[in-house]
Amino acid sequence: MAMDVGFLGLGGMGKAMAANLLKIGHRVRVWNRSPDAVDLLVRAGAERAATPAEAFRGDAVLSMLADDEAVRDVIVRSGALDAAPAGTLHVNMATVSAALAEEMAAAHAARGLRYLSAPVFGRTEVAQAAQLNIVVSGDARDIDRVQPLFDALGQKTWRMGEAPAAAAIVKIVGNLMIACAIEAMAEGIAVARRYDVPPAALLEMLTSTLFASPIYKNYGAIIAEERFEPAAFRLVLGLKDVRLALAAGESASVPLPFASVLRDNLVEAIAHGDGDRDWTALAKVAWRRAGLIDGEPRPDR
Repeated sequence: MAMDVGFLGLGGMGKAMAANLLKIGHRVRVWNRSPDAVDLLVRAGAERAATPAEAFRGDAVLSMLADDEAVRDVIVRSGALDAAPAGTLHVNMATVSAALAEEMAAAHAARGLRYLSAPVFGRTEVAQAAQLNIVVSGDARDIDRVQPLFDALGQKTWRMGEAPAAAAIVKIVGNLMIACAIEAMAEGIAVARRYDVPPAALLEMLTSTLFASPIYKNYGAIIAEERFEPAAFRLVLGLKDVRLALAAGESASVPLPFASVLRDNLVEAIAHGDGDRDWTALAKVAWRRAGLIDGEPRPDR
């Protein structure tokens, strides 16, 4: 059955997700700060929402916004929540802090609205193929209500209970572990290159045996081939997510020492101009320190 859906935030991920909803016949009203993505989707059959509040009606509204402040600006400060009809269900599919997930759930409840935390795992090409893994927490009845939308966007929905922060934490921890994998491969490649072992040969062997998983295989190929542009996930957003992990750990008195190392390495990458490259460009930090970047001094071994 076709549903009436609002969609806020049409970056690389949001644009692909909204397009997939259109493809299977859902009615989709779209809003974005910049108009180009809206124009593209309108040509594909979407309806234009002039304001965020216009998207907050129908069966549900999905949002895919950049960070905590963008969510506050677009959802709360714009007046969209205050204008929404009672019972409106908002599904936040972006990576946000655990604190914001709890804040948003309370803000919705105070206005008689419904809220689900439903971040996704998968890069833009995965979103385009409707193969995302969707992690959701909130009222089970609300999840059932939008399950047809999740089915149009992803390969599986992972339910994490009712606590609004639960899905946010799963997403944050998952991205922290991806960053750890990127750093591990970068350091391994640095050593291998100093001993004249080709990165592609190293990673083909390791990702076919000890580390035969999608993250190591897919990210490893990008790192070995140095395909840091165009960015499927910008390095500055990786820094945001590592900071979210550190904040969650500090709030729960859980030390995350390697997350601190990753934060500093990501800051260093940004300082060298890699902030808008794919976050796999984090690898360049380890290579630069080993003298493996052109124009950098190369230490003897």
